[in-house]
Amino acid sequence: MRNYNKVISPWVWVPTLYFTEGIPYFLVNSISVMLFAKMGVPNDQLAFFTTLLYFPWFLKGLWAPFVDIIRTKRWWIIAMQVLMTALCILLTVTLPHPDPELIAAKETSVGLFRWTLVFFIIAAFASATHDIAADGYYMLAHDTKSQAAFIGIRSTFYRIASVFSQGVLVYIAGYIENKTGDIPMSWQLTLGATSVILFCVTLYHIFFLPKAQADDQRSVKSASEAMNELKESFGTFFTKPGVGLAIGFMLLYRLSEGFLVKLCQPFLVDSRATMLRNGQIIGGGLELSTDTVGLLYGTIGVAFLLLGGIIGGIYISRHGLKRSLWLMASALTLPSFVYCYLSMAQPESLWIIGSAVSFENFGYGFGFTAYMMYMMHFSEGKYKTSHYAICTAFMALSMMIPGFIAGSLEMAVGYSTFFWIANACSITTFAITYFVYKKL
Repeated sequence: MRNYNKVISPWVWVPTLYFTEGIPYFLVNSISVMLFAKMGVPNDQLAFFTTLLYFPWFLKGLWAPFVDIIRTKRWWIIAMQVLMTALCILLTVTLPHPDPELIAAKETSVGLFRWTLVFFIIAAFASATHDIAADGYYMLAHDTKSQAAFIGIRSTFYRIASVFSQGVLVYIAGYIENKTGDIPMSWQLTLGATSVILFCVTLYHIFFLPKAQADDQRSVKSASEAMNELKESFGTFFTKPGVGLAIGFMLLYRLSEGFLVKLCQPFLVDSRATMLRNGQIIGGGLELSTDTVGLLYGTIGVAFLLLGGIIGGIYISRHGLKRSLWLMASALTLPSFVYCYLSMAQPESLWIIGSAVSFENFGYGFGFTAYMMYMMHFSEGKYKTSHYAICTAFMALSMMIPGFIAGSLEMAVGYSTFFWIANACSITTFAITYFVYKKL
């Protein structure tokens, strides 16, 4: 008989589990963008290939049932953490060192980073699988009362991972770059530090992540039964009343942000000098240092993003989804016009830039709350968990579709025009909000 540990407090493992869940997600989806931008990869290649890295979160609902029937959730958690640690080490030792001239001219081919991309995509699949296992384990390793008590703790430490990854790690890369002048080495050392952190937390979980009896008594379904249940949940989702409108809302509500998110960091670090493309002179970026971006965008900006989400949650809990929808749609889209201002004025004041980035992040965090609440509202029913997973797949797709073309569009028209085009997409946000508002 196995020795099930029933005395380990959730305080011992919940914070570290969700901190670890966040680091690889933000490494793959945010830090990779900054890394390629600083390495001189052109925006069209940068945006396209980093968008590809989001595919595992779009597809993870397809293999989630098999995580439930093959081995334990704890086994999956440890295995994925070991794999992600190994991949981070491989990223560290194989990271290419482009010529400084190519970096300065922003002409580094993404082909130079083929192994980097391979390791990133494997890490993305591992991270998505870890998400499935960690969330399932959380519901099995302690009782319902304890789950409710620690829901805020898990969210808090995931947010701490967000600030740590996008802020602290990027700041470290920038600090090393300022001291050495060697951009590739700065990112190599930062990835190395990340691998050490993942190794330490993996080792910690091997000894302190409880072996829950409920986890060991996993589903006895066969693979065919799991597939049949998966098919039924998909079938019932796509026959729900109003499913077309719901999918439209999930794809279009964040369209403007989908364009912006891939180019915000490259814009902040690109040269201020005007550039000549296709016979036209177009504006440059803000030429901020990497450590400054880590501070303004990755730390202060992310803090305002989280604050917007918290206030949005309080607001929508008091006023309901329908009464909150228009205000939140406006908050999601209108603050992003600050990038139009930044690209035209190119201010040098860090107070102005920081305030603009914080304002946009706060608005997005506040407005995104309605999106999450709508997905939960539409998922109600027999297959609530599966239907919500399908909704999150459309959520991922809503960022991937504009992400694939954002870089090419910016390369064709420049930052200023690109930001105006991206913000013009807010028309679709208000249009789909109008139809959803009528149906709620």
